[in-house]
Amino acid sequence: MIKILLVEDHKLMRVGLKSLFEELEDIEVISEAQSGKEAIEKYKITHPEIVLMDIGLPDISGIEATKKILEINNNAKVIILTSHISEEEVTAALEAGACAYVMKDINIEVLRMIIKTVKEGAMWLDPQAVPFLREKNCGVIPPRQMSRAMFKEQHANLTQREYEVLKLIVDGKSNYEIAQELTISEHTAKAHVCNIIQKLVVDDRTQAAVKALKEGLV
Repeated sequence: MIKILLVEDHKLMRVGLKSLFEELEDIEVISEAQSGKEAIEKYKITHPEIVLMDIGLPDISGIEATKKILEINNNAKVIILTSHISEEEVTAALEAGACAYVMKDINIEVLRMIIKTVKEGAMWLDPQAVPFLREKNCGVIPPRQMSRAMFKEQHANLTQREYEVLKLIVDGKSNYEIAQELTISEHTAKAHVCNIIQKLVVDDRTQAAVKALKEGLV
């Protein structure tokens, strides 16, 4: 069970997220906060494994709160969950020590996958954020967050299902086609694809297919 501190100032969004997490067997919201300062205090008390952090908070920003939490515990894992994206915010979040930058319109199963991989030491960026880092020096990512090297060493640790999905990616199948082929939901197929991309240390499904062929993974 992964223990989460949920930081969100909008009650409707906070209640909605908590309700979705209650349907999952492996994630538990152990504490909630409505502001950045409250998040810092709740972190000190509850010691969650993951902090799910909004950026726009009523006192200090989620990015500033992330900095403060990392000062308390350099190994803290913070996932930024936001409704908007900009180069400045992505860069600032990574500089603050966030492990992931995620948009709020994400599917709950994909968010679940991100939470699990971040807990294991991964880093995850919304695809919309990747171009910002390609255009700039990726040195904004602190060394302790660069778990991609760890994933590179372990990229062959795909599950049997992930190997099946990877083969279909190589065959050029879409998420919908993968779902139909394997008799799973399209959301589940998308989650598998995201997990494969993380494990293979690539940026998209095309690169995953190329790497799979190059290294003989399928």
